[in-house]
Amino acid sequence: MTIVVGFVPTKEGRAALARAAEEARGRHSRLVVVNSHRSTGDAHDDSAREAETEIQQVADGLSGDGVEVEVRRLGRGNEPAEDLIAAAAETDADLIVIGLRRRTPVGKLILGSNAQRILLDAPCAVLAVKG
Repeated sequence: MTIVVGFVPTKEGRAALARAAEEARGRHSRLVVVNSHRSTGDAHDDSAREAETEIQQVADGLSGDGVEVEVRRLGRGNEPAEDLIAAAAETDADLIVIGLRRRTPVGKLILGSNAQRILLDAPCAVLAVKG
């Protein structure tokens, strides 16, 4: 059994990661943490370092609990939805966990909605968590 979680260092990302960790412990599942972002060319920016530190802390804690954790840091230029859906399909995941934030209708129109795409196109169940 595999759980895939999307993580960025925001309150929504932290809530998704915490819930995915709970699910992995409870289900005795493998956890795949996907940190997907559009590459800026600077692999050492503050956001990337913050995400890496937080993911490593969670991974260390879960490993101590006997949960297998795989971390994927992706900066290929894909939308996060594409990376999460691909990771779920590749690992034959049973669940994807994502964080949600409220967006204005104009924000959805201009930026698109990764959450909506994941909910509609995921090959498995999706658990959406509020920050």
